[in-house]
Amino acid sequence: MPTKSSNLNVDVGALFEGLSTQFRELNPREPGQWPLIPKMAAWIATALAVLFLGWIFLLSDADAELQAEMDKEPSLKTDYKNKLAQAINLNELTKQKQQIQEYVTQLERQLPGKAEMDALLSDINQAGLGRGLQFESFKPGQVVVKDYYAELPIAIKVTGKYHDVGAFAGDVANLSRIVTLHNINIAPGSKETGTGSLSMEAMARTYRYLDPAEVAEVKRNAVKAKP
Repeated sequence: MPTKSSNLNVDVGALFEGLSTQFRELNPREPGQWPLIPKMAAWIATALAVLFLGWIFLLSDADAELQAEMDKEPSLKTDYKNKLAQAINLNELTKQKQQIQEYVTQLERQLPGKAEMDALLSDINQAGLGRGLQFESFKPGQVVVKDYYAELPIAIKVTGKYHDVGAFAGDVANLSRIVTLHNINIAPGSKETGTGSLSMEAMARTYRYLDPAEVAEVKRNAVKAKP
């Protein structure tokens, strides 16, 4: 008497035999005449191939974009922490900004305006005469205009005693307006100036701020100069 197990084995074997029979001798040129199982297998294989190609050509780009955005995450977190710290310290940063602005304003006051340049040149001349120095040369040069200030070079040559020349350099540095000395060259004086005298040549530079009209002109020139 056959058992249920043997019947099941026979049925499964018969099932696989039937399926394999449907896949035999298929004509690839006439898929419409294939049995149902091969047709379904072909449709499933085609669908899987379409999904695979779609992932390669479409989803892979999206995956690359997603990875690029994920790579930005650490830098965005750092930027967020920095801005959060600035927000927490906003009052302190505002006070520091005000202090810096006051310092800048104080420095600007040390720059003469256009109308004060003649008075400043006179102060430099008086500083030398007050120390008993003899000016052999005092020639203001061409004004050089920068973004927000103008620079005036002055070629000077003075003759006098050693201590007087040094004191003159100190007096120039202590003027209320900013004056700097560059390319200093000190040499013994000539016989006409007397024994122990020195001759100092230097390029003094003083600076003045630009008025609003001059600043606007500088900006217009900068725009015109751009290619």
